[in-house]
Amino acid sequence: MYFLLALGLFPGLGYLRVWDKLTAGLPGTRRPSEKALRDLRRRLGPAPLRALFDILAGPIGQPRTPGVCYRGLRTVAFDGLNSVKVPDTDRNRGWLGRIKYHFGWAGYPTLRVMALVETGTRALLGASLGSADNRDELKLATDLLGLLRPGMLMLGDRAFDANAFLNRVAQTGAMLLIRSRNTRKPRVLRHLPDGSYLSLVDGMKVRIVEAAVVMTGTDGSRTGDRYRLITTLLDHHRHPATDLAKLYHERWEIETAFLALRHTILKGHILRSGDRPGLEQELWALLTVYQLLRMAMVTATETQPGTDPDRASFTTALETARDQLTAAHAIHPTEPVDLLGAIGRAILRTLLPPRRPRFSARTVKSATSRYITRDDTRPTHSTTVTSIDITPRTPPLTPPPPPRPPRDRTPQPNTRRAQVIQLMNTQPNHAWNGRHLAQQLGIPPRHLLTQLAEWTRWGHFTKTTKGHYTLTHPPTSTTPPTP
Repeated sequence: MYFLLALGLFPGLGYLRVWDKLTAGLPGTRRPSEKALRDLRRRLGPAPLRALFDILAGPIGQPRTPGVCYRGLRTVAFDGLNSVKVPDTDRNRGWLGRIKYHFGWAGYPTLRVMALVETGTRALLGASLGSADNRDELKLATDLLGLLRPGMLMLGDRAFDANAFLNRVAQTGAMLLIRSRNTRKPRVLRHLPDGSYLSLVDGMKVRIVEAAVVMTGTDGSRTGDRYRLITTLLDHHRHPATDLAKLYHERWEIETAFLALRHTILKGHILRSGDRPGLEQELWALLTVYQLLRMAMVTATETQPGTDPDRASFTTALETARDQLTAAHAIHPTEPVDLLGAIGRAILRTLLPPRRPRFSARTVKSATSRYITRDDTRPTHSTTVTSIDITPRTPPLTPPPPPRPPRDRTPQPNTRRAQVIQLMNTQPNHAWNGRHLAQQLGIPPRHLLTQLAEWTRWGHFTKTTKGHYTLTHPPTSTTPPTP
């Protein structure tokens, strides 16, 4: 287990180099062969690492910790990580498939990870893995809905705007704040004083916040976008529209969490394993290492009340953990437990300055990405924001739908029912056999018998015996009884 966690700390090193670092402070330890370590990985499998991650996963910030809660609600966010590259082997392609871009095939299969993250600390509450036939973000996120609890506020982007998913989130007791797709046209049922309005989503009462957000930089540049947010926070006095528009920005904390996984830990390296069990084992070990580092970071910042966890440097925590492993520090079982530890002290010595609002253009380096030609009006370099203007937009009330006229059930001359009535009127008191009627009219018997049964329920015909029908008097009555 320790060796697998060490593989997550040193993703760019081979088995023996990782073993050497793991045992650097333990002279005399025998060095196994790479084959022995590889065979032990196969024997262990992914289940123990998954169980270890499940034990550690969960919210780690105290409600009083800055950034953890919004007015008593712990903010969490869903998102998918789609850029974890794996070796291009037959087994990996069979499990994950291949990705086709606009300009060609991707060089490596990619592993899709769906995560639920505590935005205030960037800690993982849970994760699920996709496959070639299960890459849909909504399906993967649905597997994690059991982690939501009352007292949480779930943030999500437009990928999670689906009626069934919104209802499932609401059933957990958690609140939600999700950006709506542009194609959704919600009904405006009632205007609220803060500029938001009430609506219905698949029968669920929600509140819609539509706003234009414009940011101004120190260089005078301005950029912005329009947002339509769906929320179950219906109290506009406690949760004004402008506050919710600002709060939605916290969803981006999950992108910072993925940045730490992709670049700070992995540094763009491809995972090691050539088959599904190995990849699952490797990823659960990586997520476990990530969660342990986040726990150390939050423990350190909470020793200084009022310190936001986002001031803790993930790079400092990672490099200090690597140094501790190599030097075999803090492994003496007889010494008192140091809750802060070497990692915590290093974090407190290198606290980042309070975050300042900034914006810059989102650029893509991959030549095969569909976003390579994205037209972004934001400045190329990071620019400090001097002001943020939020202007709620309230559309007019949706008029009630016009009443539907009653359906005219009078048979037209060429309809099948009219043909049957016309034929039966030739012998009004005769009990007609359904199959005989079908034969004379050239209609498949099975179809006509089904329709005769329905017309009998409406009162147009009377069933005398099995398969035999007469006209209901008066024979010209074709309007069904009012239920």
